[in-house]
Amino acid sequence: MMSREWRSLDAEMREKIRAHQDEAPVKLGAIAKQLGIKVMSSTLQAGISGEIRPDGASPAGYAIRVNRHDASTRQRFTVAHEVGHFLLHRDHIGDGITDDVLYRSALTDWREAEANRLASDILMPDHLVRHHLEDARAKGVLDVSRYLAEIFEVSEAAMNIRLEMF
Repeated sequence: MMSREWRSLDAEMREKIRAHQDEAPVKLGAIAKQLGIKVMSSTLQAGISGEIRPDGASPAGYAIRVNRHDASTRQRFTVAHEVGHFLLHRDHIGDGITDDVLYRSALTDWREAEANRLASDILMPDHLVRHHLEDARAKGVLDVSRYLAEIFEVSEAAMNIRLEMF
């Protein structure tokens, strides 16, 4: 089931995102581009996974920087998490939001949790998870979480959390 954060987005925004959720892994870069957000791989301070900051050069006026030293699966979740902040908390971004490796920022925990839930919906939409879960079961896959994590290019931890809903 998609989160309340996903359902809180207007229909037009959900459709913009869904246009890039037709197969796994979800085309996260295309979603950011569709939203007008610039995404850059950067060397960030140790323990910092990513940040979203105002950027007058990008169409939406914001840019995401992701720590290039993190694993690619973490980088994907970080970008989705920062997109979540853009969609849900734009009025709170101010001079920027920087998230540590546990996706905590100066924002309150509930906003971080909201951004995490929306990131999961973006990267692992129900219809694709359900499809690949059925496929894994039909194939007799023993480690379903690992199998799906590889398909979606997310961490096993992220996939385990998502699978709790199924």
